[in-house]
Amino acid sequence: MKSLSLKITYYLLIFSTFPLVSQGQGTLADYQRAERLNGLIQHKIYDSPTQFKWLSGKKQFFYQLLTKQGTYFSLVEPQKGQISQAFSHQHLATALSKALNKEIDSLRLPVSQLTMDSNGRQVTFVSDGRRWLYSPDSRELKENGPLSLNRNQGFWGDSFDERAPREVISPNGQWIAYTKNNNLHIKSRQHPEKEIALSFDGSPGEYYSSLIYWSPDSKKIAVNKVRPHEPRTLYLIESSPTSQLQPILHTRNYLKPGDALPQKQPCLFLIDEQRQLPLPTHGLENQYSISTLVWRKDSRAFTFEYNQRGHQKYSVMQVNVRGEMTELIKEESNTFFSYSGKKFRYDLEDGKEIIWASERDGWNHLYLYDDKGKVKTQITKGNWVVRNVVYVNDKERWMIFEASGLDQDQDPYFIHYLKINLDGTGLTRLTTENGSHQASFTSDARYFIDTYSRVDAAQVTQLRDARTGKVIRQLHQAQIEDLLATGWRLPEVFSAKGRDGQTDIWGMIIRPSNFDPTKKYPIIEYIYAGPHDSFVPKRFVNDSRGSLHELAELGFIVVQCDGMGTSNRSKAFHDVAWKNLKDGGFPDRIAWIKAAAKKYPYMDIERVGIFGNSAGGQSSLGALLFHPDFYKVAVSSSGCHDNRMDKMWWNEQWMGYPIGPHYAESSNVENAYRLKGKLLLILGELDDNVDPSSTMQVINQLVKANKNFDFLFVPGMKHSLGGDYGEHKRRDFFVKHLIGTDPPEWNWNSEIAIPKP
Repeated sequence: MKSLSLKITYYLLIFSTFPLVSQGQGTLADYQRAERLNGLIQHKIYDSPTQFKWLSGKKQFFYQLLTKQGTYFSLVEPQKGQISQAFSHQHLATALSKALNKEIDSLRLPVSQLTMDSNGRQVTFVSDGRRWLYSPDSRELKENGPLSLNRNQGFWGDSFDERAPREVISPNGQWIAYTKNNNLHIKSRQHPEKEIALSFDGSPGEYYSSLIYWSPDSKKIAVNKVRPHEPRTLYLIESSPTSQLQPILHTRNYLKPGDALPQKQPCLFLIDEQRQLPLPTHGLENQYSISTLVWRKDSRAFTFEYNQRGHQKYSVMQVNVRGEMTELIKEESNTFFSYSGKKFRYDLEDGKEIIWASERDGWNHLYLYDDKGKVKTQITKGNWVVRNVVYVNDKERWMIFEASGLDQDQDPYFIHYLKINLDGTGLTRLTTENGSHQASFTSDARYFIDTYSRVDAAQVTQLRDARTGKVIRQLHQAQIEDLLATGWRLPEVFSAKGRDGQTDIWGMIIRPSNFDPTKKYPIIEYIYAGPHDSFVPKRFVNDSRGSLHELAELGFIVVQCDGMGTSNRSKAFHDVAWKNLKDGGFPDRIAWIKAAAKKYPYMDIERVGIFGNSAGGQSSLGALLFHPDFYKVAVSSSGCHDNRMDKMWWNEQWMGYPIGPHYAESSNVENAYRLKGKLLLILGELDDNVDPSSTMQVINQLVKANKNFDFLFVPGMKHSLGGDYGEHKRRDFFVKHLIGTDPPEWNWNSEIAIPKP
């Protein structure tokens, strides 16, 4: 009772001195303000259209627009630049009011996923947990089936069953191809009782795939002969299921680095001769994967892509009808070929030429090959990066693509659009404005709607000519006055030199709404350093992953930057991650934070925390293991703490194959004994993205090393930053160990509970 009385007295004191503690850091008032901010900043960005769609039949763009008055669905006629309502909002509101038996505001339609068909004659949307179909012409509204809440999307580790029975009909409709007893068979559709075996060497240990590819002329079949592998199973125990009292055991197909992979040998069969044509068996050894077999339209050959285990060699192969195999493109690297993020291939005129993306000159650029595998020209070049190809005009021989790093006076991650001829001439900038651009094109790439913004500048939306980039009309300028009125502060874009003293590292700084430059603020870095991308937001948002603005409200300066080892800069910048994921860009991050603190003395360089999830969970713990003199507090969620324990495709892409000592060198498990500082580990028991045992093995080593740490295990949670409960624990952990304040007691303050979505 004495303890209860003291707690009541304590909180009465807090409320009685509210004006004073509201100026503190990590106080009840700060928690309350952080919680209020989450709700206040929602739906406060106006005139920033989304969900663009080109209606090919109507020859207009469709989009959704939130205004201060309500939500509009609009059309843009590109030739004249005219904007009109996509349909009568009032008519739809009337029809929906009748169907739902309640009054509906025409500018606040309770709908989601609303879109139109290509001719603008039908509108589909979701409302009241149901799908609906509406005709603007007839004003007829009818249900279009229930909304499925239990969509089985499958698991990323599941492989396609190449032994499943299936019959594949030839393009001319005369033949059926299928596998039987591990061999390839065909039969005539007119006489299905007569089976013809085309192969005889299949067995359970080396069978012909039931993924069968007919040539367009129906005279040939391409198919893979498969030597299967031993699968690996990940086991998860759901301790507290809602469907029953007892736990449930879950399994997942989950290959890890070093595991065996299936090996495939492309095969060619001639239907008229009813025989197999021998193909070379060398040159495709040690596969990571072989892509789908694709026939040329004239049936002269088929192509596939070969990714050698380790991702240092990647080839485009062609097999002609004489059984000759040619390597059309060979991509080789001393580190890695970023097949999962930068590979681009486009075949012109049925393979007479190929457009291919490569980083061979140190930057991601486009090359034009002939049909013999010779480079005809490097289409794009310069110290900048091709990010994506949007459109290729085969007949007129030009393309539109996305690129970044073009401007010395802009953030190098900003995306811009350009047009270029396939011979490398006629490079035309379609966008130049200082911001990151996102475009939606007409189907013939004649016009596009361009939206651009920065994290510190709201969105501008323009209609442009896709041949010249000329602005036909500015459609909207986003309004954020109401957002700023909540106290929300614009992030600051900040750049500083990295580890080499030459390379610019870019990031952002977030301050609390009650920021006071006379105070000292602990620093918290949100980290995700995965080499597959870059991660600092470049477009305007009210908050980003990690709820960084809310976290800042508790009395922190929150930062995020992209260090070396992440993508979308030069190849050398990216290669820092090769066989060295523990690097995490930390030398660059530390230099960047120190530069920010030098400019802004209110950033307390002696009190730096860090948190992250997944690969960011690996990095946040790594901060305390490898850089404890700088980082003092870390919260690590769902961490991939040992790259030998995590999924094969991601880890072998950056850590290489075969498995070697470098895997152990980057392992948080192997280096757990180094721990200094305050650590909170967060783990969901049903994480099927990163094996939960990865975190448990860290804990095992921390216990053996007699290290002090905190651990939150969340029943039923999958791969996550920690959910609502984990978010609260993370905030409390930083408040206690960086600010030095005991956070408010949850059980006595329901007002600071993180609201459910």
